[in-house]
Amino acid sequence: MIMTLLTDFGTQDVYVGVMKGVIASLCPTVPVVDLSHHIPPQDVAAARFALLSAYPYFPVGTVHGAVVDPGVGTTRRAIAVQTDRAFLVGPDNGLFSGIIDTVPILGAVALTQPAYWRVPNPSQTFHGRDIFAPAMAHLANGVPLHRLGPSIPIQSLVRLEIPPVRITDQGIQGVIQYCDRFGNAITTIPATAVTADAWQVVVGDLALEGTTAYGAVPPRQPLALIGSHGYVELAVNQGSAQRQLHLRVGDAIALRPTVRP
Repeated sequence: MIMTLLTDFGTQDVYVGVMKGVIASLCPTVPVVDLSHHIPPQDVAAARFALLSAYPYFPVGTVHGAVVDPGVGTTRRAIAVQTDRAFLVGPDNGLFSGIIDTVPILGAVALTQPAYWRVPNPSQTFHGRDIFAPAMAHLANGVPLHRLGPSIPIQSLVRLEIPPVRITDQGIQGVIQYCDRFGNAITTIPATAVTADAWQVVVGDLALEGTTAYGAVPPRQPLALIGSHGYVELAVNQGSAQRQLHLRVGDAIALRPTVRP
């Protein structure tokens, strides 16, 4: 058994440590892995991608806690979801939608049972401490999902609106879904869509040739390649594609085959 944490809390303040303290008080023997605490503040879409990218690499039974929660204290639901190999705990704001839409889901509950909160009257600004951390610990201790609250329909869980990949006369159409700390711009086009030996990605007025490694082009030159996450990405060798090419999440891109001379 293992737990993971993904937040936008950063590491300057004590919020992450406090969540770990609550977990350790209830479940001291299960290790907690920090996926990241530097998701941009309130960036639910970035959290969605980060969790989706990390999810496959953890063992069956892992409890994933994710807290990027601009709606804390409002009517948004606090939830726990059981997939065919893990548990997801956090706000129902779309950050789990990448996983929910791609793996079998066994059930979901609203975390409304005070017996499994830290205190009967949780803070309206720190559900990570008072609701999500205790729920993670109880699940890791073997408490069945249904005890944490009433069942909710899977189809009612919030999904983020990510434009679908489309095939058109201009090529495979997608968008930039995430930019990492290196400035690599990761698209929604999966590696499985790249079937041509030679290809390029068009973004705005630029056409970036597809290659296999960052170092396949000279320093400061832009390129396209398939990243370790399994999606086509735009990069600059030893530089930032996000900054140098003025890219933003949501920018439209197209992938098309090319003919080598």
